[in-house]
Amino acid sequence: MSECTHDCSSCGESCADRQGGSPFQIKPLHEGCHVRKVYGVVSGKGGVGKSMVTSQLAVTMQRRGHRTAILDADVTGPSIPKCFGIHGRAVGSEDAILPVQTETGIQLMSVNLLLEHETDPVIWRGPVIGGVVQQFWGDVLWQDVDYMFVDMPPGTGDVALNVFQTLPVDGVIIVTSPQDLVGMVVEKAVKMAQMMNIPIVGLVENMSYLACPDCGRKIYLFGEGKTQEAADRYGLPLLAQMPIDPALAALVDAGRIEDFQGSWLSAAADRLEC
Repeated sequence: MSECTHDCSSCGESCADRQGGSPFQIKPLHEGCHVRKVYGVVSGKGGVGKSMVTSQLAVTMQRRGHRTAILDADVTGPSIPKCFGIHGRAVGSEDAILPVQTETGIQLMSVNLLLEHETDPVIWRGPVIGGVVQQFWGDVLWQDVDYMFVDMPPGTGDVALNVFQTLPVDGVIIVTSPQDLVGMVVEKAVKMAQMMNIPIVGLVENMSYLACPDCGRKIYLFGEGKTQEAADRYGLPLLAQMPIDPALAALVDAGRIEDFQGSWLSAAADRLEC
């Protein structure tokens, strides 16, 4: 690889990659803060219910007696605060931001908690968004967290790369849906995690089926078995198959996801506790 031949100070770019190094490093937490485990919740495409799964994982682990937190890294499409019915703004001091706490004590940080109006669009370029995610990790006073879940943006772009290279991610959970393109979507997410040397905890299939309200029979609207086939192909566990549930959708819309009593993610929680 040839050496850099221009003056980096004139363009503002870092040439560490050209010189064989890396411009990324794990950002430290704010002084006095502690986060024991960090798990990214990822998907190869949008619209598969990744934020809902992230929220449910946090709720499940909190019910098991663990102190949990959610870092909303989906900066341009934040939805975590709405799931928990939080519409206020975060506060802080000169050098730190306080996470907002839900009714059951789950700690949250999202760009929607910093905007003047939660419906304001976030029209920022990738490097700026990546910097915000790093600030959410290092400038927020996370209070003795056992499990932090990072709600990632869909795909394998700048923000996902930034999270994997600057946060101490212990593993990822891949959320998908049962359509035909699931194999390709899963493969992209799996390959990115492997390239970044991030362990894959397993797959969660959302919108797997619809339970008939009269007889309870499972109706597979998008077909059956596709995610299991993908999991088998890559040697990964299928942690959950979550149905389309109008009751859960209504609770999310109402900001009451902590009231939901489903146990679909129990196997995922068991694996995280191992």
